[in-house]
Parts: sequence; structure tokens; C-alpha cells
Amino acid sequence: MRLYKNILKFISITFLIAPSVMLTSYGHAQAPVQFEHSALVIEARSGVHQFNIELAETPEQRARGLMFREEMAPDAGMLFLETRDRVQTMWMANTALPLDMLFIAADGTIVRIAENTVPFSREIISSRTRVRAVLELNAGTVRRLAISTGDRVIHDSLRGYTR
Repeated sequence: MRLYKNILKFISITFLIAPSVMLTSYGHAQAPVQFEHSALVIEARSGVHQFNIELAETPEQRARGLMFREEMAPDAGMLFLETRDRVQTMWMANTALPLDMLFIAADGTIVRIAENTVPFSREIISSRTRVRAVLELNAGTVRRLAISTGDRVIHDSLRGYTR
């Protein structure tokens, strides 16, 4: 009988505590993450295009990215920066905005583009080769501005590029 009462007590406490733990965890998932803003230019065959971007440089910033956002200005984006070249993998979990992803070498060359990624998808989107950065723009930007692989991204963090 005593064991039965202890089990009931445990179950009661679990049902009282679990919702608050889940809410706290969810709240942390949406806690504000600060991003530095910067200017970025894409030199495409179609012309020069300027963007106001946010920089995702820390592990916390890269993990958050554009999750939980519902809109982004047409000339905005987010640049995910690594300290060394590596195969980059991205996904769209908790991301409501469809995006174009540009995978960028250390010298600023766009080496791969994934257009119109699917919101909330957990499908892995890979650079397929070693890159230094990933630029996320609103879906349709690549097509609208005729940006293609081989074009150049100009930003202070991509120091390998020389004019």
C-alpha cells in the first residue's frame, strides 16, 4: 500500500511539474538572441546588389538563425560564418520563411545555391563541398536578381577575396 501511495505521489508531482518544464524549455527556444548587423554586396553578372544582413557567428547565433521569424525585409538576410572551411548543413526546422541559401567559399565565390527551401522542413540542405559561409535570403531573391554560382559575395569576413 505504501508503494502504491508513493507511485501516485510521484505521478501527481510529475504531471504538475512537467508542463512548467516544457513551457520553460519552449520559452528558452524563443529567447532573444542578438545579432550584429552589417552591409553585404553580391557582385552578380546581372549587377551589384546590396543587402543589410545579420551575422550569425557564435554557436548560439548559428543555432537560432532565422527561426521563429515571420518576415524579413526584401534587402535583408543572414550570413552564417564559420572560422574555417567545412561542409555546411542547414535545415528549416522552426523557420517559417521560405529561403534561398547561398553557400560561399572563403574567397566569396558562390559555389552552390538552394532555392525556395521548404519552411519547417527537417530535410538536410548541404553545401556538398567545403565552404566558409552560408547566406540566407528571402526565397525568390536569387531568381529575381539573377544570382548564380560563380558570382561573388563581398563582405569583410570573407577576406580571401581581392578586387
